[in-house]
Amino acid sequence: MINRETRLQALSTFLKSKRAKIMPGDAGFPSGTRRRTPGLRREEVAQLAGVSPTWYTWLEQGRDIKVSASVLDCVAAALQMNDDERKYLYALAFESGHGAVQINEEYFEITPSLQRILQELRFCPTIISDRRCQIVGWNQAASHVFMDFEQIPAEQRNMIQLLFSRKEFRRLAGNWDHFVGGFLAIFRAYYGQYVQDEWYERFIEEMKEGHPEFQYLWEQSQVSSAPDVLLEFRHAKVGKMLFHLTSLQVQGSTDLRCSVYTPAPETSTETKLRRLMERQE
Repeated sequence: MINRETRLQALSTFLKSKRAKIMPGDAGFPSGTRRRTPGLRREEVAQLAGVSPTWYTWLEQGRDIKVSASVLDCVAAALQMNDDERKYLYALAFESGHGAVQINEEYFEITPSLQRILQELRFCPTIISDRRCQIVGWNQAASHVFMDFEQIPAEQRNMIQLLFSRKEFRRLAGNWDHFVGGFLAIFRAYYGQYVQDEWYERFIEEMKEGHPEFQYLWEQSQVSSAPDVLLEFRHAKVGKMLFHLTSLQVQGSTDLRCSVYTPAPETSTETKLRRLMERQE
């Protein structure tokens, strides 16, 4: 189980990140010229939330203090959090995430109906992943656009790890930081939901040690359970491709996610994808 100190440190980092992103003018405060750091001051957040500056300072410092849902609601509102960010805040503050869950191939077996959906989405690259962003299923379109996942050992098919370790992804994404940011936002949402699963801390530390860029992007503290974004890919064989990423949760106990890349309308993306797939059939 994740230890309390680690959980509170994650809470501290998240609150600081959110505070730094809010411009004083957007919160009703004068911008001024004597601000030494970006965003709001701690006392300004406390004022907006209706709490004492000392209490908020202790919360942001990651001290083990007593909090209530109503006060956290006020803090979330002061920091202009969306629903996903609120859930993440509550999970860290109350240690309310689920415990560690044993993950194995049988537990996350792709059902015949889900496999049929993958096949039917013929010209929409689709990837199915678990709560640890481990890739457990994909269709042929995904293999053509991204990489042949079949050639990667099952234990190494982690989407976060692949994004930082494989040159194919770096060459593919027109805006790699934006592309990676979407997946890290999903990963952080899972981290908050399963905050007691010690696997996440081990994985995050391994990524920080092995990939310096991971630490920088991780500290941006984006949280989203289902980002809907437009992505530009530069494919080596067919050139520029535009996809809308839609992330769908597969209902049930397995907690699987279906990431569908739909060719952007009024572009040549689907035509290029058809041509790419026909060449290799």
